[in-house]
Amino acid sequence: MPSRPLFVNSGALARRALLFAISTFVVQTLLCPASQAGEAATPDQIEFFEREVRPVLAEHCYSCHSAGSKTLQAGLALDSRAAMLAGGDSGESIVPGDPDSSVLIEAIRYESYEMPPKGKLADEQIKALEQWVAMGAPWPDEAAPTAEMSRPSFDLQQRAAEHWAWRPITSPKVPSVSDVSWPKADIDNFVLAKLDAVKLSPAEPADRSAMLRRLYFDLIGLPPTPDEAAEFMADTSPAATDRLVDKLLNSPHFGERWGRHWLDLVRYAESRGHEFDEDAKDAFQYRDYVIRAFNADVPYDQFVREHIAGDLLDTPRLNPEQGFDESVLGTGFWHLGEWVHSPVDIRKDESDRFDNMIDVMSKTFLGVTVACARCHDHKFDAISTADYYSLSGFLQSSDFRHVRFESHHHNQQIAGDLAKLDAEYRRAITQTLARAGVAMPALDPIPSELAESVVVNFGKIDDRDFMQNGFTFGDRPRHAGDAYVESVDGEPKLKFADSDAAASDTFWNGLTSVSDKPVMHRSKLDETLRSGRTLRTPTFELTAGRVFCRVRGQGQVFACVDSHRFVAGPLHGSTIANFDTHREGSTPWLELNLDRYIGHRVELEFTPAKDATVEVSVIMQGATKETRKRWDQHAEKVSAAVAKFAKSAHEVLQQAPQELIGSWADQRAQLRSRVKVQSQTAMSMMDGTGEDDHVLIRGNSSKPGEIEPRHFLTAIAGDEPMKIAVGSGRRELADAINAADNPLTSRVIVNRIWHHLMGRGIVPTTDDFGVLGQPPTHPELLDHLATTFSNDGRSIKRAIRRIVLSSTYAMSSTPDPAAVEADPKNLNWHHRPPRRLEGESIRDALLAISGQLDPKPFGSPVPIYLTSFMDGRGRPGKSGPMDGDRRRSIYIAVRRNFLPPFMLAFDTPTPFSTMGRRTVSNVPAQALILMNDPLVVELSKKWAETVMSRHDSMDDRIADLYQSAFARQPTSAEQKIATRFIGDEQELPQRWADLAHALVNTKEFIFLR
Repeated sequence: MPSRPLFVNSGALARRALLFAISTFVVQTLLCPASQAGEAATPDQIEFFEREVRPVLAEHCYSCHSAGSKTLQAGLALDSRAAMLAGGDSGESIVPGDPDSSVLIEAIRYESYEMPPKGKLADEQIKALEQWVAMGAPWPDEAAPTAEMSRPSFDLQQRAAEHWAWRPITSPKVPSVSDVSWPKADIDNFVLAKLDAVKLSPAEPADRSAMLRRLYFDLIGLPPTPDEAAEFMADTSPAATDRLVDKLLNSPHFGERWGRHWLDLVRYAESRGHEFDEDAKDAFQYRDYVIRAFNADVPYDQFVREHIAGDLLDTPRLNPEQGFDESVLGTGFWHLGEWVHSPVDIRKDESDRFDNMIDVMSKTFLGVTVACARCHDHKFDAISTADYYSLSGFLQSSDFRHVRFESHHHNQQIAGDLAKLDAEYRRAITQTLARAGVAMPALDPIPSELAESVVVNFGKIDDRDFMQNGFTFGDRPRHAGDAYVESVDGEPKLKFADSDAAASDTFWNGLTSVSDKPVMHRSKLDETLRSGRTLRTPTFELTAGRVFCRVRGQGQVFACVDSHRFVAGPLHGSTIANFDTHREGSTPWLELNLDRYIGHRVELEFTPAKDATVEVSVIMQGATKETRKRWDQHAEKVSAAVAKFAKSAHEVLQQAPQELIGSWADQRAQLRSRVKVQSQTAMSMMDGTGEDDHVLIRGNSSKPGEIEPRHFLTAIAGDEPMKIAVGSGRRELADAINAADNPLTSRVIVNRIWHHLMGRGIVPTTDDFGVLGQPPTHPELLDHLATTFSNDGRSIKRAIRRIVLSSTYAMSSTPDPAAVEADPKNLNWHHRPPRRLEGESIRDALLAISGQLDPKPFGSPVPIYLTSFMDGRGRPGKSGPMDGDRRRSIYIAVRRNFLPPFMLAFDTPTPFSTMGRRTVSNVPAQALILMNDPLVVELSKKWAETVMSRHDSMDDRIADLYQSAFARQPTSAEQKIATRFIGDEQELPQRWADLAHALVNTKEFIFLR
């Protein structure tokens, strides 16, 4: 091909503009049909292509999408018309004559994919390509490139074999060391052996006051009181540190400290972000669950199991004091992400939510970035796109619910007893009638032509597909002829079901839910009490725009489309409908207009109105009026047959009906008296219809590809479909994550523990053990910790104890200058570097030393204090107190769009995804906040007042300030400076407040030595 000029003079620009105008006219009149039909392009069209299109393709596309590229990306070549029409992984790249339907044009517009990835094309280049496709994509008559095309290689097993993280955990031998007196634990041998190898020595032990403060902040996030400090310093016995560590590990504040670390991983927040920062209702229940779990030292494998599948455990973990289900609360972590209240593309919104859920789960528990494989096989790690969508299937098969966790386990047992009781009395009635020769006659089958429109028939539903949030609809649907007892005017009456239907039982009427007061909440679903009272249909694909539900009673139906249930804006209101078939003129058929959701996945949820009942018999889509009429006729035949049977049954039973019926009603009443009617609610998972998900081509929700069966990561468990007993398979997924042959889970958690205690992980990139992460500095130590952790019952507290009682942990933060020169990054751990406290610890310390800290645990979040600069949509209507009601920082509301400036300045992460390693910055804003923040000033004043009230002498007051702030006595020089500063104004509170404020602004206050 002859070369073409890339630069033109002004005359050429004029000719180009004229050509463009002519081309537009030609396309709109004559040429477009001809080009689409395959007729030869005109010379003007070819010239337009050569001047306007080929240079753009050559400059921006051919390096990745041509026969000459080293690797052909996405299977797509753009260096011939035939290749463009053939397309790649996403199908044909152009539709001649139709730019808006062409993937190439979508990509350069940044409407779907974003190409070129390094930056969007200039507007005139985009217009030129649009014009060219509109012409019919004219191309010169030339031979297609013949160079061999290659695709990026992806050998998953080879990648796994070559990278350390996928290799099995070993149990390395504890190494010998040069100084056998230094190690206090096996940990120390691994560290000292590495130092011996590079001829370095560990730093001297930290002084006792530094060690004291270090342990307090690392284990409970609070400073020692002067009395606690004095007690420790006076205890010179060898076991003093051991006793202190045990005391702190057993403190109720331990869970608050380590729970905050965990909340960083699961992007904890109490609002949804996005436009209006709506509430994440009752999210704080998950926070309290985490704190309790850390305090109880729940084995880590159990903790993992509760997060992945706590709603599915046969024997859930119960709260020891109150008996409620703790395990189900763990599943709330899945739903802590951002939600969009009115997404236009509802399927894309689900894909994005799933992406975040997979990202958080995989980073938190496995330390790998599975979400990077959404659009293509992972560029670096042994993770395929198939792995990503296999995990997506577990979410596709699950659902969100608000669970009545306080009453769930208790009422579940009652529901089981009720089902047995009802079954016994039905059996007794059936036997009584059988002896009299009365039996329910065989019913005519549903005509086959009616069944074609049926989506759900509760008369034929499988037990595993009978799903509900709570127990209101019993253990199964009622079948035509089933006996049941119901109160009529206060008297028990025996009735017989006149149809197959899922029917709510008045036994469960009166349930109430206790929920946190809303801050910013407009969800239309929350206008009805749904928790514990909702029937859910299996998931089905919507193939017709009209869905018809045959129902009786009064209540609400919600069509949950693509798991979207945050209905709070102008869109998706048609998914919610109220019904009351008792109203005059009403029919049993409720029609839902779901035209806009054809092709989407839907499940319907039915909730009775207060003190009302609901019966749902069948769901149809696209059913004609005639079809529904014929179904009614069939239902009338069934009802007539039941009525005839019921008449005979009552005649047989009339001899002594109240003995049997009265006893049944009495026993039900006794069970009813044990029901926990009131309960708090929390976000949690609920199993749905077990389904495998589609691979989305290039991650595009509008381009589903093949089905990918559910399985765990191929590099660990292979790619065979997981054997799933029933439902979502999350229980099996939890087992795979906890499996002994999974090399990631134990390594990741012990590395996190090391990171929080030592300031840097053995693997510095705590959330990424992949190729782009940093390798372990001490791989044998990491495996030793992981092996010990697994063999020791996966106890977090015991793992912490082993580390903090080691010589490695006790090293001073002052290094040997020679060691720094030889190992400036301290990769060999020749000293323990000083660490700055997090924003939460700084604030909590100020409350503690000033005597203002309210140690009360748990409960609703304290509303955030709103400064005048915190403005925008979703701003809470009322500000919380400046001092946060004196509660620890973990109990202050976390609202995504209104995070406290104090916390942001000290690097509290924005809750978007997993953040196992916080940024540690040193910026002027931190000093300015410590100097000027009203809360810091106020608490410094309170601290000074507290110290003045405790002591009369100046020396004692100064000593108390230093002891409270730094867990040590002032040096003689510090004592003199403070004395001189106070001077003759010893009784002037402001002087002491200024001194206290000055101490808060020292590095020693916000750093651990």
